[in-house]
Amino acid sequence: MANFRDIIGAFKDKPGGIIEAYHALQKEYNYIPKGAVAEAARVFGISEAQAYGVATFYSYLATEPRGKYIIRICESAPCHIAGADQVIKAFERHLGIKIGETTPDGKFTLEFAECVGQCQETPVVTINSVPYVGITPEDVPAVLDKCR
Repeated sequence: MANFRDIIGAFKDKPGGIIEAYHALQKEYNYIPKGAVAEAARVFGISEAQAYGVATFYSYLATEPRGKYIIRICESAPCHIAGADQVIKAFERHLGIKIGETTPDGKFTLEFAECVGQCQETPVVTINSVPYVGITPEDVPAVLDKCR
């Protein structure tokens, strides 16, 4: 695993570099470690509060450890109407966790997402950014099996 200082340093002189650095950190670690926020503040010449504000502004970025598989369930109106709440309950039941939690083995994290642009086949779930469209509660076990 790459050192977060090296990752941040690679974006030091780029416009919007802090956001690019945060995306690279998340790709490497699956979240942005606390020490990385302080390092980003130092490298980009901003306060730690500002660096933390950038890290927490975008729902895609996370500052707490997450599972290997990030399951994001769209909570937009079309997905809600199409039964996303039942899909959420199925994921929670099969994983034994609630939205916003990670399984004890560190394998799965459940999160809400805003619209992911797949409204033609709702409800939509993404797992590590791969969309699963038109998903039903009955599909959940098979979808999880692909990750195991």
